[in-house]
Amino acid sequence: MTMTPPLRARALDLIGNTPLVRLEGPSREAGCDIFGKCEFLNPGASVKDRAALGIVRDAEARGELQPGGCVVEGTAGNTGIGLALVCNALGYRCVIVMPDNQSREKIDTLRALGAELVLVPPTKYADCNHFVHTSRRLAQETPGAVWANQFDNTANRKAHIETTAAEIWDQLEGRLDGFTCAAGTGGTIAGVGLGLKERDESVTIALSDPHGAALYQYFANGELKAEGSSVAEGIGQGRITGNLEGAPIDTQFRISDEEGLHWVARLLREEGLCLGLSSGINVAGAVALGRSLVAEGRPAPRVVTILCDTGFRYLSTIYNPEWLAAKGLPVFDWLRRD
Repeated sequence: MTMTPPLRARALDLIGNTPLVRLEGPSREAGCDIFGKCEFLNPGASVKDRAALGIVRDAEARGELQPGGCVVEGTAGNTGIGLALVCNALGYRCVIVMPDNQSREKIDTLRALGAELVLVPPTKYADCNHFVHTSRRLAQETPGAVWANQFDNTANRKAHIETTAAEIWDQLEGRLDGFTCAAGTGGTIAGVGLGLKERDESVTIALSDPHGAALYQYFANGELKAEGSSVAEGIGQGRITGNLEGAPIDTQFRISDEEGLHWVARLLREEGLCLGLSSGINVAGAVALGRSLVAEGRPAPRVVTILCDTGFRYLSTIYNPEWLAAKGLPVFDWLRRD
């Protein structure tokens, strides 16, 4: 029987209610069912659309954001894209501060969407010129502006408690054993984790942490300590953000860029999904979690992860052989020119 997509009353209603897909290759490797939440199908092509809408609606509800106002945010790109679309739909000005080392596609997309873009050099969070601190100052200096503050504003994780977790639960009819993803702001893993634990405390919530981030060591040993580095954009965290406070993390995996790229390549060549590196890292973590649940003896475990954004946002980076070679990373077979 043909399924007819539901009618949406307005464009913002297109955010969320994304499909869940069983991933063939990861499921074979894990020995259990691995599912991906297709967040690249949101209007802004990433999971960050949910946080953007949740943060703006929360600011409106609290009376901080008035008609004709302005939203200011510091972001690696995807939250800014989501905010630009939401602000366009609701009549707000949007100012985005972003490190200038993010992909060309994100920079060009933000400008195309009409966001006022401020590019700053990448630096450590302790530096007053970090993109987050710069965005906070701009918000304070701009009349009628609110600072989205996606890292510490828990309207971010609330959006995932109320939407992402609820959707996953309903789509799998309450039959799931584990969830994993990486943390950037922490809103997704904390929100989905809290939402799923409310429904079933036995669901295992796992962090998939890239090298260069400090959360793996924190959840494993209680110490914020970073090791190595990663080229993944939008994930990796060196502090406990407001969204991560109280996150119900049961276990953790450290995932290398090489592992993530392995799955980016396989998902494209075997399943026709063109995704970014954060999605590859998430899938690598899901395979690790699935294997651990099988080893525990759970019968036919089911694991869910987030397919964060489209690979079309990274044509100049992870899909560029020169860029990969310059970073010392393996070049996908089909991109090799020798």
